[in-house]
Amino acid sequence: MADTGDADLAYQSLYRRFRPQRFSEVLGQEHVSLALRNAVRDARVGHAYLFSGPRGTGKTSTARILAKALNCAAVEDGEPCGRCDSCVEIARGSSLDVHELDAASNNGVDAMRDLVAHAALGTPGRWKVYIVDEVHMLSTAASNALLKTLEEPPGHVVFVLATTDAQKVLPTIRSRTQHFEFRLLGPETLAALLSQVREASGLALSDDALEAAVRRGRGSARDALSALDQLSAGGVLDDDIAVLAELADALAGRDAGRALVAVAQATEAGRDPQRLAADLAEYLRQGFLAVVAGHLVSLTGSERARIEDTARVMGLPALVRALEELGRAQVDMRDVPDARVHLEVTLIKLTHPQVDDSLTALVERLERLERAVAEGLGAPGAAPPAPRTLTPAPPPAPEGGPPPVRAGRAQAAPAGARSRAGEGGEAPAGAPPNPAQPAAGGMGDAGGDPVAGPELARRTLGAIRRQGAPRSGAAAPASVSAAPPPGAPSSDAPRAGGALATLPSRDELVQVWGDGLLAGLPNRARARFRVGRFLGVDADAAVFALPNETHRSYCEEVRLEVERALRTHFGAAVPIRLVVDEEAEDDPGAPPGAARPAPAEAAVADEPDLLDPEVLAAETEPAGSGLSPEERLKQAFPGAQEV
Repeated sequence: MADTGDADLAYQSLYRRFRPQRFSEVLGQEHVSLALRNAVRDARVGHAYLFSGPRGTGKTSTARILAKALNCAAVEDGEPCGRCDSCVEIARGSSLDVHELDAASNNGVDAMRDLVAHAALGTPGRWKVYIVDEVHMLSTAASNALLKTLEEPPGHVVFVLATTDAQKVLPTIRSRTQHFEFRLLGPETLAALLSQVREASGLALSDDALEAAVRRGRGSARDALSALDQLSAGGVLDDDIAVLAELADALAGRDAGRALVAVAQATEAGRDPQRLAADLAEYLRQGFLAVVAGHLVSLTGSERARIEDTARVMGLPALVRALEELGRAQVDMRDVPDARVHLEVTLIKLTHPQVDDSLTALVERLERLERAVAEGLGAPGAAPPAPRTLTPAPPPAPEGGPPPVRAGRAQAAPAGARSRAGEGGEAPAGAPPNPAQPAAGGMGDAGGDPVAGPELARRTLGAIRRQGAPRSGAAAPASVSAAPPPGAPSSDAPRAGGALATLPSRDELVQVWGDGLLAGLPNRARARFRVGRFLGVDADAAVFALPNETHRSYCEEVRLEVERALRTHFGAAVPIRLVVDEEAEDDPGAPPGAARPAPAEAAVADEPDLLDPEVLAAETEPAGSGLSPEERLKQAFPGAQEV
């Protein structure tokens, strides 16, 4: 990096002293400098070039180097020598071969007509170079005045147009030029540049100061050198990375008070709320890039490690939502009376997603729940899920005795041994656990089973999706299972046919049936069995009730498929006995007028979905089992007529 400072000047800005003077000194734009150097070396220079890119990336400097190379008396492999009179005059800005025009202040048609009129005049050098900066600021009339000369200029004229917004340049101008796009410099490139400048100029600055200047530069070499100039003069740089990191940590920790304090400190220091929102969005964008594409992060050192940790805590959905909310806030702040209040409200919404009913807020909350469940299941020392314990079913009552109580119905228990769900009572010693009752502590109790909460939530959500809303009059299944009477054979005795020694209870069957076993059956079996329900479990099989004898006979044809599915789930055979549910008579042991138990998980067993194509399909509907597909459609759409 050459020092081009003038000895006659008391001081010259660093970005002017260390402006690149050769193609090889242009940092981060090798694709441009190589092409131009080869064009000069091979005498293939075009008549017009368009340089576009962010500010401070070397567009105007490269245009001057091209002018020096075209008029240099001793070109060295396409590079200007920098020692001849032409190179020295161009470097000082006093050459008659180079004409620079600022289109931002000379954007009228008169200025462009004057340029075109003088283009044909000769100059001392071989080439006459016009450098038009911010060409996108030209008016339409001025652009049209330039078109013809730009397409067919005099043989000794080269146009170099520079702009920070190439999309605003007329397509007719872009099509007449060779377009080169300049890029922002990476943090490593900027750090190396500032380190060279520090050594060449003898600045007593620490590495932390250089890192602050790199962050302030944001990919622009001129901005980074200006920040370094400020540091060398005052030793202090108004670096906003600390307040941005504080705000990001507050968002990650859902700490609204901490976020508001950071905003108050920033505004008291003179920072504009709208600018603060833009800087925070850019800082969180670095975290977003750290999650999806780490090599694109422009931060370095400890700040990069900090934003990576913050992004890992926030998660990708929270980062995306924060960027969206801050982007909307920047737009809305232009029209609100107090931009600071609007920014504070936005931060409150980001730290408390429950006050935001948008879809992105719900996605963020679900993602946090999933991560919490995953971390809870994978945490060391977490209690494993409780093993499944099947409740023994009571044997049939002896002939002439009282009728048996169906499994799953509430029955009287001896005084002192009754347990009510939700009242904190304890089950009798030795009683089998009730799978329908959640473990102590529930979903929100930190002292409960870490698996019970997520599992209960999953089952509840599954029931809601299947049923929609509970029907009026439906009662929850009881949690007390029937105990075998004295003298009954032991339920642990082996059964024939490889069946379970202890069959699952009705509650377990209903739960498994509604949780997905019915939906996983083949089409024919699912269509026939969906209108039935489990009545209970006796000593030999699970009792499944169907509306009539004809339907029962058709279900008998596919009964083995259902038993095969039950065997796959429970690990052993679960025989099924199909019976006809005669008007679903009440339980003889229940009090008069008691509601029939209809668990939410068994909603699909009570009423068929009239709009289900599998139910309406003629090949899956048994003859005489109920309404025809046409009648079901009429029932689903009252007032419809068959044509």
